[in-house]
Amino acid sequence: MSARTLTLVVAASAIVFVSACAQAPPPPPPKTVTVTMQDVAFSPAEVIARVGDTVEWVNKDVFDHTATARSGPWDVAVDTGKTGKVVLAASGTVEYYCKLHPNMVGKITVR
Repeated sequence: MSARTLTLVVAASAIVFVSACAQAPPPPPPKTVTVTMQDVAFSPAEVIARVGDTVEWVNKDVFDHTATARSGPWDVAVDTGKTGKVVLAASGTVEYYCKLHPNMVGKITVR
């Protein structure tokens, strides 16, 4: 094998090795973020999640509630003693409220 061929083989091998090592790790698996509805409030009122995560609202209040996105991507009705869920499809900040109790507000930061 000539020196030029050997140099090309070594260079190509190095490129393949570096490319394999430089690949980003896989994203973490989706998780569930739980928000409680109680005493006419969301708790916690602000959460951080990732695209693909599920937000689950658990209604421990004596009233029915909703989790309604102000920008409109979802509107989840959650009766007393029940749960409601949504899978986050896009990054950004989503402000939401309860249509039945507009003073109930929350915010999800989706990364």
